[in-house]
Parts: sequence; structure tokens; C-alpha cells
Amino acid sequence: MLALNTSGIQPAAHDLLKTYRDSKQVAATTVLEKPVLCFSPSTLSDQAKLFIDSFPGEVSYAVKANPCEQVITRLAADGMRVFDAASIVEMAAIARICPDAVIHYHNPVKSRGEIATAWHAFGCRRFAADSREELAKIEQVVGPASGAEVAIRFRLPSHKSAAHDFSSKFGVDEKAATNLMRQAVQAGFAPILTFHPGSQCTDPEAWNRHIEAAGRISKSAGIKLTRLNVGGGFPARYGASRGPALASYFETIRNSVSDVFGSTAPVLECEPGRSIVAAAFSLLTSVKLVRDSSCDLFLNDGIYGGLLEVAQASELLPFYRVLRDGEVVAHLQRRDFTVFGPTCDPLDVLPVPLSLPADIRESDVIEFGGIGAYCMATSTRFNGYGSAHQVTVSDAYTG
Repeated sequence: MLALNTSGIQPAAHDLLKTYRDSKQVAATTVLEKPVLCFSPSTLSDQAKLFIDSFPGEVSYAVKANPCEQVITRLAADGMRVFDAASIVEMAAIARICPDAVIHYHNPVKSRGEIATAWHAFGCRRFAADSREELAKIEQVVGPASGAEVAIRFRLPSHKSAAHDFSSKFGVDEKAATNLMRQAVQAGFAPILTFHPGSQCTDPEAWNRHIEAAGRISKSAGIKLTRLNVGGGFPARYGASRGPALASYFETIRNSVSDVFGSTAPVLECEPGRSIVAAAFSLLTSVKLVRDSSCDLFLNDGIYGGLLEVAQASELLPFYRVLRDGEVVAHLQRRDFTVFGPTCDPLDVLPVPLSLPADIRESDVIEFGGIGAYCMATSTRFNGYGSAHQVTVSDAYTG
């Protein structure tokens, strides 16, 4: 097992492996018994600052994408002061690391106990709702005219430009959103509107359509909209999916809000997760076995570990490369391999083959880049697999 030093900043991932080989601390044939997550704080900072400096409004980080303590700590150091939480557990992590943070509770379904804990223990003053039942719970727990903000979440019909469609679970149509805005005002709450165009949304015009809908909703409700949260969904870079530059999204949002609301434009908010954190991590996995005759390959990590999202949406397959003794293997002769994870479950297989060097062998390392979003948050411990070493590196693998 490769005894990685997890303190301090290491070189980039492939140089790190090369350092260990050249120093003869481990044999060249040593297998990484556990996957290794390589975290680049500088990459995270660059992406966070891009949002903070360029988005035309307030930026909050969606903690669900990666709740790692190092991530929250670095973002707080970079000036992130608003965090979007989906659970009390996430709130506790935020409060411990960044006590002065503002917390938004944008999960539209909460128990009364969760609402009370958020209100009393964590000072949360923003709650999402997408039903009259949820709005009633919030009113009953925090009390009328309490000064709370309620974010009414609306949805538009599903579209094909996102990897995950949130409209199947959350949000109400325009008519229901209009009624909920009125009910929120009657309850003494400050109403805002929020939406989510879908995770890894590659079409900036999806934001335009939602902003136009927000204009119609507030107009029908007869309520001036003071804040509009345009959600997350901004895409990260993957091997099979990437959208335009973030500047295109910000420009579309800015122009759309100006066209729809004019001089009465609301304060804008966004809550990116994936697009902030994805590029900051890569995952080193080791080849356990190659069945040459069948082109089957087994790794020490899979969909029950850091690669779950690939099973959910094949367009989220990260870019990848093969490393051998710290050197990038760039053989021209390649073959398509079916890639299995280490568990005993036959479902533990990537949904698409990987094009790999034809001579790939046991103990070679496959590095998956841009895997910082949901890689850690959704990892299980099935069969005892799924845990990974984490090291801090100077630079991220960017494909």
C-alpha cells in the first residue's frame, strides 16, 4: 500500500506518484490499495473567485455538492459568506467552520423539527417551499411575521440540456407559484422566487426562460420581487459534457433580468455547487485485474465509491488518463474496456466503455479529473470499499 503523506501540499497527482517511485519509497509495482482523492485548493479558489467577481449578484455555495471540511474552509477564506444547506447536518458543518456564515435552507421539504433546529440553533432565516403544506409548516414553527424569507420554488417543463432534471421532484407551476407568493405575504413572510434549471445545464437560455417566468409570476401575484435566486446548474467540464464559458451564462442572466424587470430588477442570487468544486479534485484509482480476452478491467473504486454519478448519467463521465509509475501512458494503440468496480455487485460497472492503452496492466493508475462534485458526498461503504485517502496537491488535472 502506498503510504501517502496527507499533510502539506504535494505536487500535482502524476508528479506525486513519480516522486514516490524515484525516491524508491515504494516499489514501482506497488498498487494503490485505496483510491486517492487529490484536492487542489488553488483550483477551487480560482473557480469560486470567478463566480464572486463575475456573477451579477450574491453567490452562495451549495454544500451538497461536496461537504468536505477543507472545501468549506477554503471557500470561507476566499470570501464566501452565504451557504446553501439541504440538511441540518450540513448546517452544523457550516456553523462549525464558518460561524458567521448566512445559511439558506433551500431544500423544499423539511420536517417541523428540522425547521425549528434551523431557526433556533443555526439562525437560519431563509426557507424554501413549493407547496401550501410546506408553507404552513414554516408558519406554524417560526411564527407569523417573524421576519423569515420564504423562497417559492417554481419549475418549467423539463428539457434535454441538463444531466439531472429537478422538475420531476421539486417546484410548482406558475399559477401555483403565484398563489404561494400571495400566501407567503399574508403570513408575514418576505417572498422571493427561486428555480433550478437542472444539474449540468449546458444551455444558458434555460435561465432566460425561467427569469421570464419569474417576471410573469410576480406580476400575476401583484408583488414586487425584491430577490430572485437563479439556482445552480452551471456546468462543469466533463469528458462528454461541457457548456459555454460561464461568462455566457452571466451575460444571459444579466440581460434577461434587465429586459424582464427593467429599473425594478430584483437582487440576484445563485447557488452553484458542481461548477465551483468539480475541477478541484481528481481521483486516482488502481487497476486490480485485466481480463485480456474479454476486455474487462477491474478498478479499486467504482459506482459505489467515487464514480456513482457516471452510472446515473453517462455524460458525467470525467475525463481520464492512465499513469504508470508516475508517467502518463499515451500509447497510440488503444482498446475499449468494460470497467468494473471492486464490489461483488454486477451493477458496479461504468455504463460506457473506456478507451485505454491496449497494454494497460495491473497496478496502472487511472486518474479521473474534474470529479470534485458529488464524488465524496455520495460514496458508500458497500463491501467495505468506497473510502479514499485524500491529499492536497498544487495543481488539478484539467484534461
